[in-house]
Amino acid sequence: MSESPAGAWNDRMPWVPGNRWDLLAHREPEPVRVSVIVTHYDQPVELARTLLALAAQDYPADLLEVVVADDGSPDEPVVPAGVRLVRQDDRGFRAAAARNLGVGAATGEVLCFLDADTTPERDYVRKMVRLPTLLPEAVTVGRRRHADLSEVPLDAPIAEVAPARELDEPAWLRDAYARSGNLLDADDRSYRYVISAVLACSRRFFVESGGFDESFSSYGGEDWEWAHRAWQAGAVFAHVPDAVAWHDGPDWAGRESGDHRRAGNEQTLRLASMIPVDGSSARGLLPTAPDLEVRLPAGVGIAAAFVCVDSLLVAFPRARVVTDAARESAALDGDPRVSAENGDDVRVVLELRVPVVVLDPEPLVRAIAVLSGASVGTVELVSPEGATLGHAISRRALRRRRRWDTGDGHRFLTVTVNGMHAVGPEPHVEAWVGGWGGADRFA
Repeated sequence: MSESPAGAWNDRMPWVPGNRWDLLAHREPEPVRVSVIVTHYDQPVELARTLLALAAQDYPADLLEVVVADDGSPDEPVVPAGVRLVRQDDRGFRAAAARNLGVGAATGEVLCFLDADTTPERDYVRKMVRLPTLLPEAVTVGRRRHADLSEVPLDAPIAEVAPARELDEPAWLRDAYARSGNLLDADDRSYRYVISAVLACSRRFFVESGGFDESFSSYGGEDWEWAHRAWQAGAVFAHVPDAVAWHDGPDWAGRESGDHRRAGNEQTLRLASMIPVDGSSARGLLPTAPDLEVRLPAGVGIAAAFVCVDSLLVAFPRARVVTDAARESAALDGDPRVSAENGDDVRVVLELRVPVVVLDPEPLVRAIAVLSGASVGTVELVSPEGATLGHAISRRALRRRRRWDTGDGHRFLTVTVNGMHAVGPEPHVEAWVGGWGGADRFA
């Protein structure tokens, strides 16, 4: 599913600053048409249980449609009248493509994703879609609990029978929701707590963000990759703990075996090349896509560009630095992190007003790190001498700025960065490479 251009969101678009979904905590929307996409592969019993539970939802029945997206099961699934079935060929674990296929057949304003072996309680849909109905940027994740349902009648009310057969809930996920206030305090790494088995968002936002990456053809990772892109596009993450769906069996991550460890490693390695944020990408290797791009002003001399670029790469070893001086200096164009052309979409862009030297990386690193959170979108950088050196803006803020006419919903922060100074046209390059002298050597 390709990404659609942003824009035209302001016809009835409410918005919240940062990730403040709590500002809408007491609002109830008028119900809209909801499509539940049930991803399935060769689980007829579990699918039947989930479809019965969806038929019993307390959401208005005339506004609720169910689409079963089958990932090439050996036998065609049996679905009741009124449930739409779409299928694709079996070419590996292609849950991402199946979900996109289901969305293509759906007609709802809000999309609610479930796995076939994850049975919702009666109020699940209503609680999951409340925020995406009010706020098209909202991405909600429900609570997936676990139980052994092997001997439970298919039509038994799940909320009554499952608790007595409950299995362990993943502690890492439960603890993450508790620490973050149900994702109110989300940041660039919170994509890890968004699970496609219990996920809802507006159709509008799903299409704009490009849908799931259909190149995933083995278990796991496709939901995290989409959630990362969604966050960077301005999603508002919220965990809805009382929207409960019961997974039949233990959590996959809790099954410790060589095969599971191997599959987990494959997932982590793939995502490391796709999600260039600290804690997700490699710690030393250059990422496929840089996390930060620093852009120097045009016309900077070679000596000033050399000191500026070299000092920035000490502070941010995996960044990309853009300067037209790269065309003229062998000392610059031999490094793959230095370019004369702006790159593709990156998480943070630092636009320098003047060339700088970074004598102490830590204050600058801390200033840029603020953009990993949800509230600050732009940081203006000021030298200890009071000169404005440039500003850094997050992709999240840029995307929101494109989407809205009212700004980007983020705070603007001005930070004095000790150890960062403007560079003159002919700084003392020998002093820089030799590591001696203070800021006066570079003025």
